[in-house]
Amino acid sequence: MTQTPKRALHKFEKSLPIALLRTREATTRLFKPFIDGHDLTMPQWRVLRALAEADALDARTLSERCVILPPSLTRIFRAMTQRGLIRQVECADARRHMVALTETGRALFEQVLQESEPDYTRLAKAFGPERLDMLLDLLNELRDTAQRMVDTSPDDDTAPPHP
Repeated sequence: MTQTPKRALHKFEKSLPIALLRTREATTRLFKPFIDGHDLTMPQWRVLRALAEADALDARTLSERCVILPPSLTRIFRAMTQRGLIRQVECADARRHMVALTETGRALFEQVLQESEPDYTRLAKAFGPERLDMLLDLLNELRDTAQRMVDTSPDDDTAPPHP
């Protein structure tokens, strides 16, 4: 019986998914107290954060931007509406559920941002502002590359070359 050769497995410490999870956990621990202090969940904060940069967004866009499944987003909308943080916005397409921040929601966003900014600044200074900016650019490129790989089949000649 012939033995199949073992594939080279990346060491645990060099595993991309593990490294990304550990980084997410460490950075979340840094900022979560500010979110918790205002009785928000991390997904609610992501919605608040996304809406702060837009006049209004539809549920599909928020789901994609905030990395939240649609059923969870429905519950988040309900809770945030009850707290007066978001409001539904009229839309020409009745199938789209558009929401925007209320004045209360915008004020809460600004308050959390103001409270957390010193820690963000400390992190940027400790890591290096240029390196942090480069890391964010690289992570976005990595996400786009991985998404293209998911969207194209291995036999597809249109798959992007490795940069």
